[in-house]
Amino acid sequence: MRTAGRPGLVEGKVALVTGGARGIGRAVARLFAAEGARVVVCDLLEEGEQVAEEIRRAGGEAVFVRADVTREPEVEALVAGAVERFGRLDCAHNNAGITGGMAAVQDLALHDFEQTLRVNLLGVFLCLKHELRVMQRQGAGAIVNTSSGSGLIATPGLAPYCASKHGVLGLTKTAALENARTGVRVNAVLPGSIDTPMLREAMDRSPGMEKMIRASVPSGRLGTPEEVAEAVVWLCSDRASLVSGASLLVDGATVNR
Repeated sequence: MRTAGRPGLVEGKVALVTGGARGIGRAVARLFAAEGARVVVCDLLEEGEQVAEEIRRAGGEAVFVRADVTREPEVEALVAGAVERFGRLDCAHNNAGITGGMAAVQDLALHDFEQTLRVNLLGVFLCLKHELRVMQRQGAGAIVNTSSGSGLIATPGLAPYCASKHGVLGLTKTAALENARTGVRVNAVLPGSIDTPMLREAMDRSPGMEKMIRASVPSGRLGTPEEVAEAVVWLCSDRASLVSGASLLVDGATVNR
């Protein structure tokens, strides 16, 4: 957080956060604002307006835009609207995602598989596509995509989620390499088991899951959205000026064991 007399990590920048109504996205939007950025909060949930209002009450500048990241015209309008309102786009956190249903591969419904990939992978692609076009013209920008520890390892019962999050890492690395000379950096954060509404809902659907999850984390505790937010905002700041193409685990050493 900012200290008195010291500029924020992203002072004067414009930041876009998808999936910004709850959980990690909400924490990221709030921290962007606390560190000096003007924020566009995007979500399908109207709770995103509450996040924007919370930022405004705290003295920051934020707007809420309802958009579906799986629909290209809405994504294009979202990015164009951010630039029209604030003049530029410096930072983006492509965070919108779903867990999807749990089933073994042979038992998966095609609709469930497709829907998870549409939100988690196609949505990131569409956001990247339009954010990169703006940032390349500016000659500067930083994008952070939300992957997962399940983007590196298998999680039984979550094949669509794992496939989508592995795909996010491929997109991230490719976009980073393609933009190595454009002034635009692209990275990914890989949260572990974070105490968010999405995880709570998944645990409620599957008795015993919370105990299993806590047992899998070396610290024995769930992470907080704020801990992930610190990583995202740092990656978008000038302090991470040589960091691009990175996959930053925020999971208390869970995957590294």
